[in-house]
Amino acid sequence: MTISPEARVSLDRFWSTIEASAKIGEGRPGGLSRLTLTDTDREMRNLFCHWCGEAGLSVEIDELGSIFARRKGTDDELPPILIGSHLDTQINGGRFDGIGGVLAGLELVRTLNDVGHVTKRPIIVVDWTNEEGARFSPPMVASGCFVGRYEREWVYNLIADDGPRFVDELERIGYKGDKPCKAGEIDAYFELHIEQGPLLDAERREVGVVTGAYPTHGMRVRFEGETAHTGPTPMDLRRNALIAGARFLTAVDDIGWEFAINDGKATGSRLAAWPNKPGILSDRAQCVADVRHPDPVTARVMAEKMRRAAKASAAMAGCVVVVEDEWFWGGDIFEGKLIDSIRDEAVRQGYNWRDIHSQAGHDAYHMAMHCPSAMIFTPCKGGITHNSNESCEPADFRAGLNMLLHAVVKRADR
Repeated sequence: MTISPEARVSLDRFWSTIEASAKIGEGRPGGLSRLTLTDTDREMRNLFCHWCGEAGLSVEIDELGSIFARRKGTDDELPPILIGSHLDTQINGGRFDGIGGVLAGLELVRTLNDVGHVTKRPIIVVDWTNEEGARFSPPMVASGCFVGRYEREWVYNLIADDGPRFVDELERIGYKGDKPCKAGEIDAYFELHIEQGPLLDAERREVGVVTGAYPTHGMRVRFEGETAHTGPTPMDLRRNALIAGARFLTAVDDIGWEFAINDGKATGSRLAAWPNKPGILSDRAQCVADVRHPDPVTARVMAEKMRRAAKASAAMAGCVVVVEDEWFWGGDIFEGKLIDSIRDEAVRQGYNWRDIHSQAGHDAYHMAMHCPSAMIFTPCKGGITHNSNESCEPADFRAGLNMLLHAVVKRADR
């Protein structure tokens, strides 16, 4: 049996899963605080696995806790189609960021069950561990390890802000699986996500076809100084790592303003210092910062300015700087045939769409290093995200869900 061109998802059923998710790990009013590898993350994972079982999917957990829910194909040995995103949130997160993408994959499978269609290739719905990086930095480590960007042991030894190691928390919540965290042959990867920007909402568009991503350079640095008393210690003898970090993040913000006229952005997103107490200078500070720009050459210039700012900030404070990690993502990373297929569905189904670039980080960026990948953006009110005021209506997902359904089936039945 083939799927009808008029087949559509059940928006009510999809929304019921969103509402159920919104009750797990509630944060500020209307939002979520479901950090990765916490008890509420486990509760949500358990519910998702239950839903997958009800939908007839076989569930595997990999070594970093990512969940792979597989629907068999008629030629089950063919490389699969993956549909993924994440169920963890920021500490003041919303109800849709990432979550909508994972549950979109689940709804796609349920719709195929409704119409009795089995695709030629298997379909796997994925929940990636620690996309947000809100508890364990950097973000997107599980998908990064999956494609060889990070070593498994390096990820295992990441330390949470509240103290535990990554691997210890995996074991504690019962999601340290046996499946190797290593990508095999994959036919294609799809990810649906709220835009996390204001364009679709401002233009009253129903959906965005993601054609690429802003080139983004990020770094995590550590400043090393020396503890000393804040009162008697002369200024010229101070080695205050907190000040080095503060200077660095201010310098990064200045880089953003320097290039803002052409939509450049620079962000100092983290400053953690120790001891960070009154009466004493801090001897250690960790900072996370990134720069991004639509032009790749300009983005590289901004990145070099950021690196120099780290060295200059350390020198001004009498400290040493250590670069713990650097990363890059973005550019023209998504596969043209997949983009065309998604765009064709927007036209065929009569939706008000536009091409759009992604400006945030997504697991799809890592997957694009390994296999043909593509993204679909759905609108969110005012582009507000990573905030408890993140807001969407069921209708905001209609176009994206139905385009995803038919684009995936078209690819999976090849």
